[in-house]
Amino acid sequence: MDRVIVYVDDAAYAQQVLEPLCGRPASADTHWVLVACAPRMTHRVSKWVSHSTRENWRTKWADKLFAQIVPTLDAPSGAVTTVIAKGPLAELTAQIQADGGGMVAAPVLDARRPKSEPVQPAGRADGRWSSLSGTLGSVLTGFGVLWVLALE
Repeated sequence: MDRVIVYVDDAAYAQQVLEPLCGRPASADTHWVLVACAPRMTHRVSKWVSHSTRENWRTKWADKLFAQIVPTLDAPSGAVTTVIAKGPLAELTAQIQADGGGMVAAPVLDARRPKSEPVQPAGRADGRWSSLSGTLGSVLTGFGVLWVLALE
């Protein structure tokens, strides 16, 4: 049975990434290891909340995430293992690889939502304002150069 390690943090995005993989015939023989990567808490929150409360919140968050993702995998019972990441992912991946006992390393799929979204240009949606502001800046710079040359 093949093993695949999948990092997830958002159910909708992970389902989009996993959908092409689940449609393959070989996916029935795949053992999915889902690793939930909970959002980080800010230092302001963490100093007011106890460690056990943070762990309980992380567990509840992961349970909701797994409840949305596991049914979409269409895997036979027992072919999905859920893990909650509590430290560096490199160490956790090495531990999961070692627990597998297989000679071949399991592939790792990062199905986490990207942190940076595409930046929209300032101004209007069609980008005309941003090109106008660039042109206006160039014209003003040119006038500034001419003004300095005229004063000399």
